[in-house]
Formats: sequence, structure tokens, C-alpha cells
Amino acid sequence: MSVSKEELLHIADLASLELKEEEIQDYLNNFQEIIDFSNVINNAPVEDLDITIGINESKNRFRKDEVKEFEDTEALLENGQNIEQNMFKLPKVVQ
Repeated sequence: MSVSKEELLHIADLASLELKEEEIQDYLNNFQEIIDFSNVINNAPVEDLDITIGINESKNRFRKDEVKEFEDTEALLENGQNIEQNMFKLPKVVQ
């Protein structure tokens, strides 16, 4: 399979790319390399392989989600410039 110049220009239009005439052949060559490589992958022998999700058997290890009260609020807030009701007051961002 190969990509025609018309298909390339259609793809470029969909991607809002403005290709110069001298770039078109380079893009066609790049597309052809990608298609050739995908054909190599599609034709790789996988019949005798086991199903694999990842390269190792490690699992996600989550800690229990616990709410902990921070005890030194004064030290936490001492570097803030504008503090109100034990919170940092920030300037309005959205208008």
C-alpha cells in the first residue's frame, strides 16, 4: 500500500498543515516508511506467544486513603502573604 499525493494533501488539510510543494515528496517518503514498518509489525509471527499485558508481574500497590489532620498549621501558613481563615487567599484568575 502506498499513499498518493492527493491522500497526503487531504491528510494535511485535515491536520491543518500547509505543505509547500518541495515538502510533499519528503512527506510521501515518510508515510511510506511508516506504512512499511506497520506491515512488518502486522506480519510478525505471534502464534506461539503467550498473552502478555506488561513486561513484569508487578501490581499496583495502593496505600489506604486516610485523612490525617495536619498539626502545625501556623508553620504551614507563616510564609503566605495573604491568609484568610487558615487558607491562602489568591487573586482571581478567571474573569
